[in-house]
Amino acid sequence: MNKYYWDPYITRILALKLEDGGFVNHCIRKYRPDVTAWAILLLNSLSSTSHTTVIQQARTRLAQDQQPDGSISISPDQPQAIWPTPLSIFAWHGSSSHRQYEEQAIQFLLEHTGLHMEKKDGNAVVGHDTSIPGWPWIMHTHSWVQPTAMSMIALSMNGHDTHERVLQGEQMLLDRQLPQGGWNYGNTTILGQELQPFPESTGIALSALSGRVPQTTVQQSLNYLLEELPRLRTPISLCWGVLGLQAWNMAPLSTENWLRDCLKNESRYGEYDPASLCLLLGTMMPHGGIKSLMVSPESIYSIA
Repeated sequence: MNKYYWDPYITRILALKLEDGGFVNHCIRKYRPDVTAWAILLLNSLSSTSHTTVIQQARTRLAQDQQPDGSISISPDQPQAIWPTPLSIFAWHGSSSHRQYEEQAIQFLLEHTGLHMEKKDGNAVVGHDTSIPGWPWIMHTHSWVQPTAMSMIALSMNGHDTHERVLQGEQMLLDRQLPQGGWNYGNTTILGQELQPFPESTGIALSALSGRVPQTTVQQSLNYLLEELPRLRTPISLCWGVLGLQAWNMAPLSTENWLRDCLKNESRYGEYDPASLCLLLGTMMPHGGIKSLMVSPESIYSIA
């Protein structure tokens, strides 16, 4: 696949840039820190240096969103919704001029947890251990799988892979793994009934756990993705599922065809939102999972 195949998609992302460096959601044309971070990650992965100024401006705009405690919220009117914080760390990573913002965000993740309570034995409504610290979507709420996994990756890529908080996150993810394999938003059973897994949550959790636990510990979850992904052609579920398999070097040869089919589906269902498009294009790169995408991805222009 040559360079010119990708140009229209890159042009679409660049068209969403504001004068102040941030990127907007394509529907409401409003600045979003998560879209800005994903745009940075995609543009930074290209072999061309023509986007260097755009990337640095976007990183600086993202830094303007940092709250005094080091977190990044989804919007000023929702300061407790701090789930974009690890994504912002990914976006700043490798930029010496933005290292101070990255370090402040890292410190926030190290110092904060979700809301936890002592596990009740016997007739508990939920089956997971509610006492294990992780990270929440929103401050002062319970910890869930996706923000915990993303925070673990962000901290690990900055040398904190053996920190107590990351080890707690690992324990939490393993506790939230469903008995039959996979993860959902973070519950295992409700009133004794096992819940269903989600490809997105499973892929993110597997990405965070790669290199940390034996494969046998997550084999059922890997098997779940291998069975589920051939039926999926939506960008978020498919891409995170693929990234999870790539993190364990288990992505099938047909992965590239699945991703191409997903991209082609825009002609049928309409354009994907920019965050999903950036994730999809990034997943189509020949790399080893989400950690490579965030830290040192290869160029999408190198795909044959």
